[in-house]
This record gives sequence, structure tokens and C-alpha cells, in this order.
Amino acid sequence: MIGRILGFYFARRFAHAVAVIFLSCVTLIVLVDFLEMARRTADREQVTVSLLALLTIYRAPAFTEQLLPFAVLFGGMVTFVILSRRLELVVARAVGLSVWQFITPPVLVAFLVGVFATCVFNPVSADFKERANQIEGDIFASGGGTPGLTQSKKDFWIRQQSVDGQSIIQAQSSRQGGRVLSGVVIFEFDPSGNFMERVEAKSATLGDGAWILTGAKVLVPGLDLASYDTYLIATKLDPKQIQDSLIAPETVSFWQLPSAIRSAEQSGFGAEKYRLQLQSLLAKPFLLVAMVLIAAVVGLRVFRFGGVGQTILGGVLAGFLLYVGTKLAEDLGEAGIVHPVAAAWFPAVTGILLGALILLHREDG
Repeated sequence: MIGRILGFYFARRFAHAVAVIFLSCVTLIVLVDFLEMARRTADREQVTVSLLALLTIYRAPAFTEQLLPFAVLFGGMVTFVILSRRLELVVARAVGLSVWQFITPPVLVAFLVGVFATCVFNPVSADFKERANQIEGDIFASGGGTPGLTQSKKDFWIRQQSVDGQSIIQAQSSRQGGRVLSGVVIFEFDPSGNFMERVEAKSATLGDGAWILTGAKVLVPGLDLASYDTYLIATKLDPKQIQDSLIAPETVSFWQLPSAIRSAEQSGFGAEKYRLQLQSLLAKPFLLVAMVLIAAVVGLRVFRFGGVGQTILGGVLAGFLLYVGTKLAEDLGEAGIVHPVAAAWFPAVTGILLGALILLHREDG
């Protein structure tokens, strides 16, 4: 009974610390993002304060998803350090609780928070992110571009199979869900993989079984450059496949990622980014558990060995390194160098194993 009461007490203290840190950081992020968006849209007369506030709210969940592991780490460190300095953990040991018994409640809370973040918060974040992108596109396109145009920071590529063979499409921008492309370059290959022609066009519109190119210039090896007002390239792609393949993983809900992966594979696109996003979301509860174990390594050392500042700094550094390692593994996984499963799960599993081993060494010898 005493162990259960103390377990609920430790869990409540941990949840309260994480919530305070998380909400404080979210408030700061929202304020800074609002001011930044106000600066960027200062020359847009149609942008009102209410629209800016709405845009900031839509953008906030995507930022806070990245913040959650740090909130859990710092919340755990604050909880264990305070419990240690107030000698509450000494009392817990005196009634017969081991270190594993009083870190289990925070671990369970962190795991449940991770499950909630993956299953509930991520779909909301993805939907809000998509709405934010639409509002930003309308705002900045109205400054002289085409409404609804989504400019990419770099060119994107599309690979397709058709009755004529394989084609690789490079485009500078897209609109209408990928149905209309601008700044198009197409490399066509026959069914045997031999290069056939290179086509440049001002725009390409997805029609019924073909891309309709406008202002096309066609270069065939051994022939002179030919120009066409309209030029057709066969395709088996449909609008949904194009749209799904151009959508950023961050704007796809956790529950929609499996269908996005299947759609990307069927249309010949690389699905690594969606697989990585899915595995990262599945691994998130375990990453939060790793953060709690790191916090326990820091907090449980304080009341016996002193050196609060150095120990906390070491915990922050360990959490930061784990986060950097997570991002590095994700970059390698997205580039196809590392399998998405390994890239997503390695940091979380490594953090849990290292935290558990250090606690075993310190507490059980």
C-alpha cells in the first residue's frame, strides 16, 4: 500500500513538472513565432492580427512535437533532483523501495505520454501543419505569385512507369495537389532502360493518361532541338498518387502513413521518408522512456554525491547528444543509407540500455 501511494505521488510530481516545462516552452515558442510571422508579413496589407494568430496556432503543434523529449528530460531531472534534495527518496528507500520501484511510475507516465503524442497529438499536428501550409501559401502567393502555388526550397523529382517506358520528372514547383507542375524537365527511357529524349517545358498538367506539356522543347540524341506548343508524355499516375508523393511526412497523420507508404511504392516513388516517419512515431514512447532514465541517472546521484550543477549539466548534455543522434540517424534513414527501422529505433533503444546499465551499476553494483 505504501509503495502504491508513493508511486502515485512520484508519478504526479513528474507529470506536473513535465506539464509546467512543456507549457512554458510552448508559450514562448508561440510568442516568438507570432512575432516572426508578423515581421515576415509586414508588407501584406490583407494579413490581419487574427489571421496571424490563427496561423501561429496551426504552426505550434509541429514545433512542440520536437520539444516533447526535452520537456520529459528536464521534467524528470527537476523531479528527481527535488526529491533527492528534500530527502524524499531516502524515505522511499527506508520503507523498502528500490530505485526501480520509484522510477517505474515516471517511466509509465512518459510511455503513456509518448503513446498519446503518437496516436492523438500527431494527427492533430499533421492536420494543423497542412492548414498552416495552405494559409502561408495563400499569403505569400498573393504578393505576386499564383494563388495556391507551393514553392519548394529545392527541385523535387518524380519517377513514373508508362507504356513507353520509364520517365524521370524534375519540377521546380507544383500546385493543385501536384496536378500542375512548373519548370519541368523530363528524361525519358525506353522499356530496356535506354535514354530516348530530354524534354523541357514551362508547365505540365496531369491529364487522362498523359502529362500535357506547354511550351516544350524536345532534344532527341542525334536530332536537332524541336519546339512544340503542346507535347504529351504518357503516364499511369493519378492525382492522388501525385499528391501523396509530394506531401511532406510531417503533414501526414500517423494513421495515414501506411496508406501513404503503399501509394508511394505503387507509383514508383521512394517511400523511405514515410517509413522513417512511421517508425519514428512508433519509437517515440521508448525515446521518452530513455529520457526518463537519463534524468534518473542525473537526479538519483545528487543527494549522495553533491555536485548538483555539474551533474545537471551532464544530464542536459547527455539528452542533447541523444537528440542529435536521433536526428542524425533520421537523416541517414531518409537518405537510404540506414534502414528506417534501425534509424528510428537505434537512439531510443541505445538510450534505454545505457540508462539502465548505469543505474544497475550504481544501485546494484
